[in-house]
Amino acid sequence: MHNRILNSETRQFKTIFPCTLNEHDTLFGGTAMQWMDEVAYITAIRFTKQKMVTVSADNIQFILPVKAGTIAEIIGKVIRVRNVKIEIKVEIYIEEMYSNKREKAIEAFFTFAAINEFNNPTRITVEEYLCQTV
Repeated sequence: MHNRILNSETRQFKTIFPCTLNEHDTLFGGTAMQWMDEVAYITAIRFTKQKMVTVSADNIQFILPVKAGTIAEIIGKVIRVRNVKIEIKVEIYIEEMYSNKREKAIEAFFTFAAINEFNNPTRITVEEYLCQTV
């Protein structure tokens, strides 16, 4: 189980440019949530190898503002697998471009459901992982 979880961990990097900022000169929250949902989706598919849909995004915490001139790393990790649903924790870390400073800026938990070819809920077929918290 441990290898499958490690192999499904997903990381993306984004450079924060002025075109992604709001009137407070920080990253739009909706843009961050879109990036996080995408990473969570990829993580869920990499783990299950099944069609997935977003069910919920919970406990989104905007810890630090994300400003222009930083690099954002978005990390998705499987934390729980159930019969039909999988939970993914997504964190965004920010790094200053010209220093070693790195801090967690945002975190959230996403739940996905497996669906079949008719877009109906279906059982996650990774049997040995069901109902486990990882």
